[in-house]
Amino acid sequence: MAEEIDYEALPANAGFAVNMLAGALAGISEHAVMFPVDSIKTRMQVFAASPVAVYSGVGNAFSRISSTEGLRALWRGVSSVVLGAGPAHAVHFGTLEAVKELAGGNEAGNQWVATSLAGASATIASDALMNPFDVVKQRMQLHKSEFRSVFACARTVFRNEGLAAFYVSYPTTLAISIPFNAIQFTVYEQLKRFMNPSHQYSPTTHIVSGAVAGAVAAAVTTPLDVAKTILQTRGTSTDSDIRNCRGMTDAFRVIWRRDGVKGFGRGLTPRVLTIVPIRCFSFSSVELEPDRTTLTEAVIRTD
Repeated sequence: MAEEIDYEALPANAGFAVNMLAGALAGISEHAVMFPVDSIKTRMQVFAASPVAVYSGVGNAFSRISSTEGLRALWRGVSSVVLGAGPAHAVHFGTLEAVKELAGGNEAGNQWVATSLAGASATIASDALMNPFDVVKQRMQLHKSEFRSVFACARTVFRNEGLAAFYVSYPTTLAISIPFNAIQFTVYEQLKRFMNPSHQYSPTTHIVSGAVAGAVAAAVTTPLDVAKTILQTRGTSTDSDIRNCRGMTDAFRVIWRRDGVKGFGRGLTPRVLTIVPIRCFSFSSVELEPDRTTLTEAVIRTD
C-alpha cells in the first residue's frame, strides 16, 4: 500500500534559517499590504486638533485623505514597517528557538512550561526591537506630518523627546500581546473544532476560524491600542494633558475625559479590518506545519 501523504509535511531541508527568513518576509508583507487601513486607524485614534482630521468612518477617512492629501499619504511611514518588521520577526523566531532549546522545550513529552517561557521571551524581545519603528511609523502617519523620512523622524523625536519617547508605550504593547494572543488562540481552536469535528484538512475552516479569532482579539484589545497610539504620538500634540502622559493609566484617563466610553473604541473598525486578513493568512499557513506546537509559536500579534 502506498504511503499516505501527510498534507502537513514540510520539506526535510527546510531548516531553522529558512523558517526564520520566511517569518521575516511574511511579517513585512502582512504589515505592508494592510498599511493604508492601519494609517486610517492611527488617525482615527488620535485626538486631532484640526476638524479636517476628524473622520466619521473608514470610507470617509479614505475619501478625504486621498482627495486632500493624495493616496501617497496613506502609505507614509510604510518604510519604517519594512525596516522594522523583518528584523523583529526574525528576532522573535530566533529567541523562541534559543530559549526553547535552553529550557528543554525540544525534549520528548509535553514541555509546556519551556514553550510558554520561550513564547513570552520571544514576544518581549521582538516588541522591544519593533517599538521604536512603530513610534516612527505612527508619527509619519498623522495628518500634516512634517516627516517624509524614517531617519529624519527618528532623529527629531530623539533630539526633542529623548530615548524614552520610543519606549513609553512598550509596557502597553506587551499588555496588548497577552490578551490578544490568549483570545485569538482560544477562539480559533474552539471554532475550528466546531466547524471541523472530523479534523480533516479544511482550508475554509482555517480561514474562517482565523478571521473570527483575529476580529474578536482585535476588538477586545482596541482600548489598549488606543492608549498605545496616544502614548506614541504624544509629542505631536498641543494638548498638555496628552503631552504629559507617562504611561497606560495616564492615557486611559485622557481618553475617558475627552471622549468617555466610546473613546476606548476609536479606530475599532480599521483595526479589525487590518487584523482579519493577516490572521486568515497566518493560521492557514501555520496549519501546514508538521509540529502542532508551531501554532502558538508562529502566529503572533502583528499590528
